[in-house]
Amino acid sequence: MSVVVRAGSLTPPQFSEQKGTTPLVCLTAYTTPMARLVDSHCDMVLVGDSVGMVLHGLPSTLGVDLEMIIMHGRAVRRGLERALMVVDMPFGTYEEGPQQAFCNAARIMRETGCAAIKLEGGKTMAETIAFLTARGIPVVAHIGLTPQAVHAIGGYGVQGRGEDGDSVRNDAASVAEAGAFAVVLEKVPEPLARRITKDISIPTIGIGASPACDGQILVTEDALGMFAEFRPKFVKAFAELGTAAADAIASYAQEVREGRFPAAEHVYGDRAQPVHQGDAA
Repeated sequence: MSVVVRAGSLTPPQFSEQKGTTPLVCLTAYTTPMARLVDSHCDMVLVGDSVGMVLHGLPSTLGVDLEMIIMHGRAVRRGLERALMVVDMPFGTYEEGPQQAFCNAARIMRETGCAAIKLEGGKTMAETIAFLTARGIPVVAHIGLTPQAVHAIGGYGVQGRGEDGDSVRNDAASVAEAGAFAVVLEKVPEPLARRITKDISIPTIGIGASPACDGQILVTEDALGMFAEFRPKFVKAFAELGTAAADAIASYAQEVREGRFPAAEHVYGDRAQPVHQGDAA
């Protein structure tokens, strides 16, 4: 099953051309309602593999597979009109080599209608990025902290401090040269992010990488304060919807138990009444 990208959507070249201008706004979405909410405000909407932790309760992103990411990608596609839609490639779907990556990326694009895919890795993924872009698959790279490699790198610590900065810089140069049209920098020090942003020709999208980047991305549920028990330093909650939702649910439960809901205005009587839009039959 293929999905057609809407004509008004931002394209990868248009996104890339915004480097060095107004900072690029990026958020995640996994559902149609959330996609509709963020669309008019965002340049890029990412169907991230963070969906495994945010919506499915997985302990990491490693349990996300193609079927899961494609299902959520289809839902997001229905809610977007303007923003560039990018879908994460799950762990194990591209690391084997360029051919594996192409087959799975092509499937993701065909079945979700996304405009690009994102994959993790720097210099080691350059050959794969070049292979994909040469065959019409736009790529967003992801370097610094790469959550799919959390076991190999020893946790979720800051990447690129001291001498390790040269490795991250080389990763950035490699993915840009290979043809990625943007690169996510995750959890790297501000001076390194600033230098990379200056050195490479494609936009840098920061998550825990300071305002020195060309744009920013957050998991939308983090920005909405829906996971207060897990809030990294780089996250700012622009609302506390988790607390608000908990309070609303508690109020509902109390009113039901006390017999105060449903009240008279929520009950249908024997006599016919005017039907208001949204009423059930």
